[in-house]
Amino acid sequence: MVMAAGIDIREIVLSNQTFGPQDIDRITRAIEEDLTQVALLRDAVGELQQSQNLSPATMTRLGVCQYLLGKFKDADATLRQGDGGALAQYYLGKVCFQLEEYDRALGYYDAAEKAGYTPEWCQLSRAEIYRYIGRKDEALKILDNIFGPVEQHPEYPYQRAATLAAIGGNLPEVIALYQRALQHNPRHAGALFGLAVEYDRMGSDQHAFELYQRGAGLIPSHTGTLINLGLMYEDRNDFARAQACYRRVLETSPDHRIANLYLKDAAAGGNVLYDEDSQKKNERLAQLLNVPVTDFELSVRSRNCLQKMGIRTLGDLTRVSEQTLLSSKNFGETSLVEIKEMLTARGLGLGQFAHEKREADPPLDVSGMTPDQQMLLDRPISELNLSVRARKCMVRLQLNTIGELIRKTGDDLLECKNFGVTSLTEVREKLTGLNLKLRGD
Repeated sequence: MVMAAGIDIREIVLSNQTFGPQDIDRITRAIEEDLTQVALLRDAVGELQQSQNLSPATMTRLGVCQYLLGKFKDADATLRQGDGGALAQYYLGKVCFQLEEYDRALGYYDAAEKAGYTPEWCQLSRAEIYRYIGRKDEALKILDNIFGPVEQHPEYPYQRAATLAAIGGNLPEVIALYQRALQHNPRHAGALFGLAVEYDRMGSDQHAFELYQRGAGLIPSHTGTLINLGLMYEDRNDFARAQACYRRVLETSPDHRIANLYLKDAAAGGNVLYDEDSQKKNERLAQLLNVPVTDFELSVRSRNCLQKMGIRTLGDLTRVSEQTLLSSKNFGETSLVEIKEMLTARGLGLGQFAHEKREADPPLDVSGMTPDQQMLLDRPISELNLSVRARKCMVRLQLNTIGELIRKTGDDLLECKNFGVTSLTEVREKLTGLNLKLRGD
């Protein structure tokens, strides 16, 4: 199966040819362009692991691919059985950085540079570690003395932004550098995390939340992204997703103190009831949203249109947009004004809860999902690279994320205008590539 980027991941992983930074970049770019290709990399790594008598060079290849999948502990053990060359030493440094073993990482970066790895990349990686261990001025000095092609890579403005942010005092430049990195690579994990942190600090919660979600969908994800996103989920009383974020950290770092602590808090928080006043307000709102629209004196035209669209309660109206209503046959501005006035009189608004899931969709059971699968649920549907027809159906159904999509059955999708068996097959194939499926499949 050849990928969108024009390369075959399986061939790169399993071939006997040389393996270097260009091959790693090709795999990374291909996955960024089409998330479903993660399954190909995972399968190829699994096949390579089953091979007998792997050479040291092949162990290096395997260890790097394990790193790309976020399997840092496995990558550490595998790379230490590698050929000891520049590539193996450099990625051992990257693995140790992820495992927060900074002294080991510095040693490996020194060994990588001595073995011939690009000096500027080793310097950039050293600067990152110096920043993490509090030697911020030394980190900036290293960055000031890096020249050449690496300056044009998104990693450089990211490292410079993160270092200036750690030093403090130049927020506009920090944000501009993060944005520059993301212009070159919209899926740069570090830049997404850094920019999200700055927006978080400025009180732009929604913007920060969206950036954390984007970062959490990457492989591997930034640990800080997963921790902070988990906290934001807790703020939204979404304790199940918060726990999933912390568990993903613990998958690679079982002894991570903060993740272990937050996981326990989130598990306990999920069992805490709202205070009595909040509970009563929620109960009154729920009762109001369940009131049938037939209880109100609407025109015959409005009643008929709502019935055809399957809108039966006030709650249904708060989850539908003006555009959706107006797109219905025979539903005009007069009916729209009539319905909006009815809702306003009861303290409600059309589309007020459009972001919430419809009651017809049962809660998604993530207990049987792997951390890799759970991290995909908040990724936008656009990541599936669906055809125009299928994408329009997603818009009509107001589905924005992969998690919302897999709450639907095949029959639910087929009920959408212009969505046929071919589009359904396409959606199923894309989900299968992620080891996911529609409800009921």
